[in-house]
Amino acid sequence: MHSDIHSLLHAYRSTELHREVVEFTPGGRPPLRQRAGWVMIELGLRLTQAGPGPAHATRAA
Repeated sequence: MHSDIHSLLHAYRSTELHREVVEFTPGGRPPLRQRAGWVMIELGLRLTQAGPGPAHATRAA
């Protein structure tokens, strides 16, 4: 599977799951554990969508 499509599907599913959590959470705001989990998911998705970093020249010792 192409990496762009894979990342797009993850982002779509993440949004879908987040919407479901908000709908079923009493009081409107999810608990700290759920919020921290979503922050980690969003960070992971951003890291996977970021292109490859600059190429560093490695030297053999």
